[in-house]
Amino acid sequence: MANILVLDDVYDSVQMVKKILERKGHVVFGCTDEDEAIAYVSTNPVDLAILDIKLRKLTGVEVLEELRRLRPSVKVIMLTGYPTLETAREAVRLGALEYCVKPIEKVELEQKVESVLAL
Repeated sequence: MANILVLDDVYDSVQMVKKILERKGHVVFGCTDEDEAIAYVSTNPVDLAILDIKLRKLTGVEVLEELRRLRPSVKVIMLTGYPTLETAREAVRLGALEYCVKPIEKVELEQKVESVLAL
């Protein structure tokens, strides 16, 4: 199974995604702080990062840029409750493999994580 980072500024969202993915056997580190997420990735192997686009200090796209610098091979799924074409394009340009609109359903999350990890 995979080592997965979940970053969302809403604690309950982090816990929901974490619970779903841990039931699938993944090791999940969840956080609500951008600096904590970046620090975690700098010292721990991460196969997949699931990042919310709207955060407190940075955007998810900015966090994605930093994660790419630290671990170029990390796979990324972006989450947003506020989808825009511009944000989607920027996330994909930086290497996000999936883009999901919140609230994301359990089955959709499981399928997207499985498909991204298979790449």
